[in-house]
Amino acid sequence: MSQWKTKQQLTDLLCSLVEYPSITGSNAEIAIIEYLYYILADQKYYKNHPDHVSLHPLKDGRQLLSALVKKEGARETIVLIAHADVVGVQDYGSWENLAFYPKEFTQELLKHVDQLPPDAADDLKSGDWLFGRGTMDMKAGLTVHLSLLERAMEGRFDGNLLLLAVPDEEVNSEGMLAALPVLKKMKEKENLNYKLTINGEPMFSKYPGDPAYYLYTGSIGKTLPGFLCYGKETHAGEPFGGLNANLMLSYVAQEMELNEAFIEQVGEERTPPPLSLMQRDLKHEYSVQTPQAAVAMYNVLYMKQTIAEMNNKLLQACERAKPKILKHYHKQASYYLKDDQKSSFVPSIRILTYKELYQEAVNKFGKIEVDRRQNLLINQREHGDRDFSTILVQNLAALCKDLGPMIVLFYSPPFYPAVSSHHDEMIQGGAKTAIEFAKKEYGVKVNEVEYFTGLSDSSFIGPVSTRSPIDDLIDQMPIQGKGFEISSDVMEAVTMPIINIGPLGKDAHQWTERLELSYSFEKLPHILMETIDYFFKA
Repeated sequence: MSQWKTKQQLTDLLCSLVEYPSITGSNAEIAIIEYLYYILADQKYYKNHPDHVSLHPLKDGRQLLSALVKKEGARETIVLIAHADVVGVQDYGSWENLAFYPKEFTQELLKHVDQLPPDAADDLKSGDWLFGRGTMDMKAGLTVHLSLLERAMEGRFDGNLLLLAVPDEEVNSEGMLAALPVLKKMKEKENLNYKLTINGEPMFSKYPGDPAYYLYTGSIGKTLPGFLCYGKETHAGEPFGGLNANLMLSYVAQEMELNEAFIEQVGEERTPPPLSLMQRDLKHEYSVQTPQAAVAMYNVLYMKQTIAEMNNKLLQACERAKPKILKHYHKQASYYLKDDQKSSFVPSIRILTYKELYQEAVNKFGKIEVDRRQNLLINQREHGDRDFSTILVQNLAALCKDLGPMIVLFYSPPFYPAVSSHHDEMIQGGAKTAIEFAKKEYGVKVNEVEYFTGLSDSSFIGPVSTRSPIDDLIDQMPIQGKGFEISSDVMEAVTMPIINIGPLGKDAHQWTERLELSYSFEKLPHILMETIDYFFKA
């Protein structure tokens, strides 16, 4: 009996998934994976083949799900990947408690249409959009993949489908990284030949109000560079006796935020410019002492450029900020100090990478002492990856405070490699099939784009776009080997062509996040079925 085929059935399934408030790191993130296991284990196919649906633990106690549907005698296998976690809901304000109840939330919004942005209000009034956290990103894609799995159970495809539902895509992609060895073991155990991966991430608009439809043959890369500004503390009553780390960071921010130098163009595609994702000083309590250290981290996206090229641009931003910081200090000092007064503090600023700072500390104190201090921090760790990375850098800066004031460049997790199957003949054939079918059957024009700009787990399974040495990143990552590991061996364990064909939604990670239902749940499943048929014949 069909459960997951009609628009209404898929809408109901989506709502059952969204009702799990599976914010990354929450208990509900574990619970939704268990829910997926139970609804699949209840299917007739899995009652007959219970070993084809499994839960796999992550090191931290979370888990991912694998669900294989085998066609008798077939080895050719298409992997479907989807993540079940979502971002938080603080942005929903007074509607926070409704964010995970899409039908009720959408009905409530109808009473407050005037509070929505015009584009969202128009969609709401059309009656074909469902609002709520996770509706678009990406439980709709997971819903469609479950529908495809049901059709595979009914013998619809001439090959095998393997669904991976993972946690943690929104933070560190630990779920996908843990799935790679699972894929490798399953390939050997079940004698599978992996043809490609289909991701179900939703379409991302290229600009607010973009009406176009997209599919993707790759996924953009991401780094998270950080800048630790280590100044010279002083009493607020003696403002020119030191250099405020907040002042230093403010000029770095001007050089980084939305900086066009970081926009990379490949063909007609362009990466969005950098944005600060975190910026703060590192004082833990109020006092009239100026902050000695401050930190900012930036979302920097790339396609084909190397890490070395990116490092150079980041250091250039620091070099541009440096004279502006000093000019500001001296200019303001000239207004305050009288002609016969001269400050004994004359600021200068050094620009260092984390690797250079670590070597300076080793030169001063020896490797044994530096590593002892860092190991002590590891054993006392109470912070997440980004905060702990900052603590490790700050500790080294304090050891080498005589080098200050200084700006230190470093990297924190997560890191997403840029991947692309744009020039893969089979993937191009599948993209063409999807585009032509959508046009012919539904009158919908779908555009092929090489890089999905929303970041995705495809980054850990697809072919990398650049042969940039990963050591250029690892060398500047304080947390590497200290409870966190980027391993090229893991990421190269299973590599295959990728394509992303997903639902239509808008405003991911915003309180107006929403999903269009007719394309997503009536047309998309058939577009995907046609495309899967092509791939199994290719």
